[in-house]
Amino acid sequence: MSVQILDGATILNFVEDEEAFSEFIAERFSNLDKDHDGMLSYPEMLKELRYTWWSSHIGLRVFDTHFGIDVKTDPNEVSRVYSSIFVQFDRDSNGTVDMEEFKQETKEMMVAMANGLGFLPVQMVLEENSFLKKS
Repeated sequence: MSVQILDGATILNFVEDEEAFSEFIAERFSNLDKDHDGMLSYPEMLKELRYTWWSSHIGLRVFDTHFGIDVKTDPNEVSRVYSSIFVQFDRDSNGTVDMEEFKQETKEMMVAMANGLGFLPVQMVLEENSFLKKS
């Protein structure tokens, strides 16, 4: 982990750099696609969701930590949240996520984060392989 100064413009610039963003998405997708079938199943996506949603590996770390220590969350709530996030990615509702779906949803989430941050710099702790660190 490292501390970085980040603002919305930095994230937007990364997302709008089609070559860099697509390359990073392809690498991330490939790492998740364990059976190399070109689709992410729920169990494959679950690895990403557990490790990441915003603050880490887009990692996609969904549940907060308290001073870096994971907070215990009701397992039923965890399951519901992960399922609903998977549904967001599975745009055609076929039970899997292809690379284009993964790319589009990730892009939308990053743009939403950039808009939420605005253009004032914010100091953040980022995991080394996170999307935000890459941006």
